[in-house]
Amino acid sequence: MSERKEIYAAFGISDAVRCLGDEVLAGLSSRFRVMDETAEINSLKVIHAMQSARVSESCLYGSTGYGYNDTGRDTLEAVYAHVFGTEDALVRPQIVSGTHALSVALGAVLRPGDVLLSLTGKPSDTLESVIGIREAEGSLAEYGVSYTQLDLAPDGGFDKEGCLRILKEDRDKRIRMAAIQKSRGYQTRPTFSAEEIGDMIRCVKEVRPDIVCMVDNCYGEFVERTEPAFHGADLLVGSLIKNPGGGLAPSGGYIAGKAVLVEKAAHRLTAPGLGKEVGASLQVLPSYYQGLFLAPTVTASALKGAVFAAALYEALRERTGLNVQAYPDADAPRYDIIQALTFHNPEAVKAFCEGIQAAAPVDSFVKPEPSPMPGYDSEVIMAAGTFIGGSSIELSADGPMREPYSVFFQGGLIFPHATLGILKTVQTLSEYGIFDLKTIQ
Repeated sequence: MSERKEIYAAFGISDAVRCLGDEVLAGLSSRFRVMDETAEINSLKVIHAMQSARVSESCLYGSTGYGYNDTGRDTLEAVYAHVFGTEDALVRPQIVSGTHALSVALGAVLRPGDVLLSLTGKPSDTLESVIGIREAEGSLAEYGVSYTQLDLAPDGGFDKEGCLRILKEDRDKRIRMAAIQKSRGYQTRPTFSAEEIGDMIRCVKEVRPDIVCMVDNCYGEFVERTEPAFHGADLLVGSLIKNPGGGLAPSGGYIAGKAVLVEKAAHRLTAPGLGKEVGASLQVLPSYYQGLFLAPTVTASALKGAVFAAALYEALRERTGLNVQAYPDADAPRYDIIQALTFHNPEAVKAFCEGIQAAAPVDSFVKPEPSPMPGYDSEVIMAAGTFIGGSSIELSADGPMREPYSVFFQGGLIFPHATLGILKTVQTLSEYGIFDLKTIQ
């Protein structure tokens, strides 16, 4: 028995599953080469940004207390602004999640009587509470901010005519912000490219240049060679335990964009009159800098894992008749790291998550179970045996336990781990009896 065969067998992966995986991987080399080229370009951009900002060893020391005169924090924010093509940035451990970053940005711009317009249909589940679509303490709705939603076109794309109609009907010019969600959330719609986001922004700005265009950039950073601010976005928002943290950032988020808007966000995050001047970086700066340095290659590993998952499950469907759809499919362009797989079967979702958890370096012995989660309107199952709690740039999978029973797979700091996790999901589905293992040989 070869060493490679032996080690996969130790994880409980059969020869049939391993061989199918090898067969699928052999056909992906050209796709992976393009991803590596993108990672190379983005890595060089990050290094250039760090050199331009004159990052020094003293930038890694951090601060305590109020955080006044924290050179490392301020320099890091200059690096982020350079990398993302913005005037300024707010990069703080005090931002606890991507949803929190979005909440801060929304609260910084919107005032009572204003209207928030979503250009990409239904927002992510956790943002519904922030907006007030789902009743929650402290929502924008409680502060007199209204919400309008532009549903996507039948093909899942941007509805330009609908957008123009809404802007024309806003005769009092109450729409203050247009929100764009790059990634899919718990949906199977397409993810939008930075260029497509630019088209949305131009549609708005040509009619109403005063509207602030904000992009939820979560899961999309470094997947492409440009970011949405290069295409006109006024604000970009994201989480550091996703792509830009590179798997090292222990917490935090960022808000990058026009200087006046970032300053508003800083006063919202800390307190009016204090803004960016306060906020201790504690001991996180080395992980923030090094995580950003690694982020383009880590993102490429996660992206390869997503494409491999789509291709493997498409092959499985062809050979076994398994009722599964991959969104996006294996050949589609990629603009984020998320791979959605729709099984139409709750047991398949559980089996998939169980397989991901069993491949984890941390808590591999834990069996994920559906449970209520804050910010969601249905039970959610989550598999995340991660070094950083809840880090979705690490190998993870989750999904709401509702029709059509889709699971959302993301991450993989290194591609061998992503490969192991995906093969383990196939093995676990067979053990659940969801398909017959003999049919793939």
